[in-house]
Amino acid sequence: MSTSASPAAASSSVVFDAAIISKMSQSGPRYTSYPTADRFTADFGYGNFLEAVAALRMRGGRRPLSLYIHIPFCDTICYYCGCNKIVTKDRSKAATYLSYLKQEIELQGKLFTGMNLIEQLHFGGGTPTYLSDRQMEELMAHLRHCFEFAPDDVGEYSIEIDPRTVNRERVLSLRAQGFNRISLGVQDFDAEVQKAVNRIQPEAQTLEVIAAAREAGFRSVSIDLIYGLPKQDVTTMENTLQKVLVANPDRIALYNYAHLPHLFKTQRRIHDSDLPSSASKLDMLALCIARLTAAGYVYIGMDHFAKPDDDLAVAQRQGRLHRNFQGYSTRAESDLVACGVSAISSVGAIYSQNEKTLDAYYERLDEGKLPIARGIKLDTDDLLRRIIIQMLMCNFELSVASIEQAYPIDFAQYFAPELAQLALLQEDGLIGLDSKWLSVTPKGRLLIRNICMIFDRHLAAAKENAPQPLRYSKTI
Repeated sequence: MSTSASPAAASSSVVFDAAIISKMSQSGPRYTSYPTADRFTADFGYGNFLEAVAALRMRGGRRPLSLYIHIPFCDTICYYCGCNKIVTKDRSKAATYLSYLKQEIELQGKLFTGMNLIEQLHFGGGTPTYLSDRQMEELMAHLRHCFEFAPDDVGEYSIEIDPRTVNRERVLSLRAQGFNRISLGVQDFDAEVQKAVNRIQPEAQTLEVIAAAREAGFRSVSIDLIYGLPKQDVTTMENTLQKVLVANPDRIALYNYAHLPHLFKTQRRIHDSDLPSSASKLDMLALCIARLTAAGYVYIGMDHFAKPDDDLAVAQRQGRLHRNFQGYSTRAESDLVACGVSAISSVGAIYSQNEKTLDAYYERLDEGKLPIARGIKLDTDDLLRRIIIQMLMCNFELSVASIEQAYPIDFAQYFAPELAQLALLQEDGLIGLDSKWLSVTPKGRLLIRNICMIFDRHLAAAKENAPQPLRYSKTI
């Protein structure tokens, strides 16, 4: 990017404008990738992934990797959840899964021999702490056998936990096993809301886990919240926020509940009559933004807040922020290797996704192959639009000169249709636009998904060819 001062650089604030949000709200992608995962096809397979790794090797150098591990199991079902999960109390299923997961990890480790330095690790799910302490210890040892890990003070090694599945001793053990960042699912502290979504999680239990994480020396503690859940209103959200601020996490992820019962069966257990109105959801969002920014948190973008000295906030100020399938990341140049059922890798100019069912996942590994079900190879236009969307999602600005230097295009000519649409957003005060910079204003930052959708060629083509089923959440 250009080193000259940008219009967006002067301010990192966010402004809530209910009128413009109501006007602009629509369904749209979250852009954890571009092209988005719904554009992956079954034409992409194991051979394509091998070609991508070979191309990576030909480029030379030893760029650090990010590694994602998917543990799909949960003890109980949370009605709001849209993750790829398996709810079971049969622990033998986890043992079987781990045996296959280790096979996949070994295959990936061999494939990346000589360029397998891991600087970022993330365990997601499901509930990773569904695994026993011993199972986790053995899995971490296997990962270290197959990959090289950067030292603790360099690497970011994070795990998502359900506070209901751990105690103080387990949290201390997770730190000893190598994790240095921890993310807690909270969603809401209100008892009636918890009951409505089948996630009974006493406040004391959550606070004990946070205290244990501090005691253990975790570098970062993150809390996940959701607004728009059944039985929620401004009062319940105010009470939850007060308790969250007392807990003093380093990061807060604030997600908009996407009620898509036609896609997620468990959401059918939520009564529509219990859901807050659109106006109430906006009131809750406004409250959260006001309280969190007043408490000193920085709005990173797309649901995320962080303390000013947190690595995410620092990376954003330095222009190093990245976005991938786990959300925002500080490792902008790292390829992502993902292991586990349904996991998505991003290596070079490809995305690949593993089989989504256990049976299919196991079958592929029994054949001695990586369990890749589908994916996509990006063309030059995809790569161009991906970097534009990344810059906007992470930095709220885009240098036209930097794009023209990296790609043989005239920006104004190549993106003439998009610029016409952006001009309308400029009239609404959501962006600043001239021949040198595209910058998102504080009022436009909450609508960053809308802005990025303008550059999404695949989404535009799909809308033109046929009516699109409702598969995305609301942009705000």
